[in-house]
Amino acid sequence: MSQKDFQFLELPRKMPKEIPSQLRIHGWDEIYGSFDNTNAAAQAGRCLDCGNPYCEWKCPVHNYIPNWLKLVQENRLFEAATLAHETNPLPEVCGRVCPQDRLCEGACTLNTGFESVTIGSIEKYIVDEAFKQGWRPDLSKVIATGKRVAVIGAGPAGLACADRLARAGIQADVFDRYEEIGGLLTFGIPPFKLEKHVMLTRRLVLEAMGVKFHLRTDIGKDIAFEKLLADYNAVFVGTGCYTAVDAKLPGQQLPGRLEALPFLIANARQILASDVASDISLDFKDKNVVVLGGGDTAMDCVRTSIRLNAASVTCVYRRDEASMPGSRREVGNARDEGVQFLFNHAPIAIEGSDKVTGVRLQETDISANKKSRAEFSVTSGHEKIVAADIVITAFGFRPSPAAWLEQHGVQLQESGRIQVSGGLPYQTSQPKIFAGGDNVRGADLVVTAVHDGRDAGLAIAKWLKP
Repeated sequence: MSQKDFQFLELPRKMPKEIPSQLRIHGWDEIYGSFDNTNAAAQAGRCLDCGNPYCEWKCPVHNYIPNWLKLVQENRLFEAATLAHETNPLPEVCGRVCPQDRLCEGACTLNTGFESVTIGSIEKYIVDEAFKQGWRPDLSKVIATGKRVAVIGAGPAGLACADRLARAGIQADVFDRYEEIGGLLTFGIPPFKLEKHVMLTRRLVLEAMGVKFHLRTDIGKDIAFEKLLADYNAVFVGTGCYTAVDAKLPGQQLPGRLEALPFLIANARQILASDVASDISLDFKDKNVVVLGGGDTAMDCVRTSIRLNAASVTCVYRRDEASMPGSRREVGNARDEGVQFLFNHAPIAIEGSDKVTGVRLQETDISANKKSRAEFSVTSGHEKIVAADIVITAFGFRPSPAAWLEQHGVQLQESGRIQVSGGLPYQTSQPKIFAGGDNVRGADLVVTAVHDGRDAGLAIAKWLKP
């Protein structure tokens, strides 16, 4: 063994510089900076190159993590960028928003006793720096097939699919109802996690690869789905999950109650200076805000509310902290920024007469004999009211399948998710239509949507091969 094999003993885990919480709450910049080449190489050198890399297998797209860490260590940046894109069409996004603590870094061998390699931050460095230095995907050997595929949805699944189609010599036309690409990457995830220029850069890269975007276009309204089936050799549907789970709380119709996604979209459009009007008021100054929910969307809402100058922000979750489905890092960031947490309380009503004045909560109990995380019980008689001027509900999302899917023979599950049961991966019951991402699996991670779009693109290319 060389001395380098023990670098993890001499060099501790180090994240890029973080903007202090008392400063970052006054702006929208990403809270983590970027490595320079020296720090990236040093941190990459902590990798043990295990031989059986758990990090790689825990990653949903199975990134070649030890391999590109070694390339960074050897200052072979362009090769690292090429290798990163072999498995992940959006590595600069996943480097920012993946819950690495639960995936690759959580599975890192060093995570037991020595702290994991900073995989996510190095992934972000690789692509950001490679783009700055002029690296672009090399499609010089790609031969055009003359085939055309319509991709519905410019979110992570649709973009990943379009990338793989372009690499296979297939023309990808991406249709989306929003004014910019990215779907929830642009309009749902706040810029303190994913700055808006990241997706603008990716758009330029994809367009240079030959991908064409048709934005502000709602399929079924602006263009008939029948036309896509007639004009294209195949269709990929990556429309995500946009229907909010409705808890049917008494009082939820009161002014001052907001749904999480429309709130985040309105804020994103304000930051982007979009010309699309919103009827949601973002006047949070000196208001008391309560967010109901414990996932990453709830964390996005509480942290956004802090930056909108709310007087107080409280996150209410019906289970304990250990049961929260969101990223531990995001919970920590929210707490650092001044968010208060109230665990083991379930909302039973939103209070108020002509506007929101508070939330009525009932205490819950999670005992050791419960069989799953989802199980809990309310404690009879233990109620309280938390004062609030604004209540944001973030209970999760379900697919909202378009009517034209079933009209054209695409089978749906009872939940509304698209059923993929064709002869090829992600092929539906209508052979010409493929689907992937949240509209197939339900609300999930960005990286799983990327995985589905990538593999659906490969399946479509196989299906269209002469």
